Amino acid sequence: MSEIFEKSEEIRTESVCCCSKRDTSSTPSADTVNLSDCDHCTRFPNRWSRLRYVIREPAAEFLGTMIFVIFGTGVNCQVFLSIDPNVEAVPRGDFLSLNLGWAAGVALGVWTAGGISGGHINPAVTFSLAVFRGFPWKKVPIYVLAQLLGAFCGAGIVYANYFHAIDIVEGGPSIRTIDGSGDLFATYAASFLTPVSCFFSEFLGSAILIIGVLCATDKNNGPPPPGLVPLALFIVVLGIGASLGMNTSYSLNPARDLGPRLFTAAAGYGSAVFTYRNQYWLWCTILGPVTGMLFGAFTYDTLVFEGGESIINKPDARTREHHLHACPGQRGKLPAGIESA
Repeated sequence: MSEIFEKSEEIRTESVCCCSKRDTSSTPSADTVNLSDCDHCTRFPNRWSRLRYVIREPAAEFLGTMIFVIFGTGVNCQVFLSIDPNVEAVPRGDFLSLNLGWAAGVALGVWTAGGISGGHINPAVTFSLAVFRGFPWKKVPIYVLAQLLGAFCGAGIVYANYFHAIDIVEGGPSIRTIDGSGDLFATYAASFLTPVSCFFSEFLGSAILIIGVLCATDKNNGPPPPGLVPLALFIVVLGIGASLGMNTSYSLNPARDLGPRLFTAAAGYGSAVFTYRNQYWLWCTILGPVTGMLFGAFTYDTLVFEGGESIINKPDARTREHHLHACPGQRGKLPAGIESA
C-alpha cells in the first residue's frame, strides 16, 4: 500500500511542477475549474479511489462470485419452489432453465470481474492457475476468501428474495430442511450414488471446466476475441450441466457450495448441512473440484499447451546444456519455455 501512496504522490508532484511552469495569470480558480476536464491530473481523485485501488482485485472476485451465485441459486429456487401449486399455478422452468441460469451466472460473474482480477470466481480455478500458470501464491488466500464471502452473500440475497415461497413449501417460517429447500442453495448428491461415484462426478466435471478455461485463454489455440471469454465459458458450463449435471448438481466450485452451505447453517437448516453423508461438503464439493481441475490442467498442458509459464514446459537440464553450447546463430533463439526459466 505504501508503494501506491508513493506513486500517487509522484503523480501529484509532477502535475504541480508542470502547472508551475505555465502562465498562472490565466489559470482558473478552484471555484471555476471544471473537474470533469481534469481526470489526467491525478490517479486518485479522492480517498475512496485510493482504497478501491488497493482492494480492487478481491472486490472484483467478491462481486463476480456473488452475481454468479445469485443467478445460480436464484434459478434453483424459481424452478423448484414453483412446482408447489401453493406457490405457482404453473411451474416456472425445467432442467434446461437450471442449466441456462447457472451458465449465465458464470458468464456474467466472469464478465464482472475479468478485467480486474481475471474473473476466477472459483477457488479451484485460482489454485490451478497458481500451480500451472504462475498466478502469485500470495494472492490465493485473499482471492479464496473473497470468493467465499461473495457466495455467502449471494445465497443470502436469494434467500431474502424467496423466503415467502420457502415458508410455503416447508410448511412454516420456523421449518427448514435440506430436502425441502436447503438443497436449492448448496449441492447434495443423488441418493443412489456411492461416495466414489459422487467424487468422480465432481472430479470429471471440474476437469472439463478447467480445460475449457485454459483453451479459451490460450492465445495459440484459437481463443475467442477479447471480451468474449465469458461467452465461451457459458457454453462450457451449459454443456457440463446438460450432460453431467444430474448426479451431484455439478458444484465444480468449492465457494459455490461452501458459501451457501454456511449461509443455510446460519439461516436455520442446522448442522445437518455439514454432517450429510459423512462430511460430503469436504471430500466431494471441495476436494473433487480441486483435484479434478489440477488433473484437467495437467492433461491440457501435457497434450496441448506450449507456453513457457506452465511447469510442464519448463526446460530440463539437457535443454539448458544444449542452449549454452548452441552454435552462435542459434544462441538467441530460446527453446519453448526457456524464456520463463
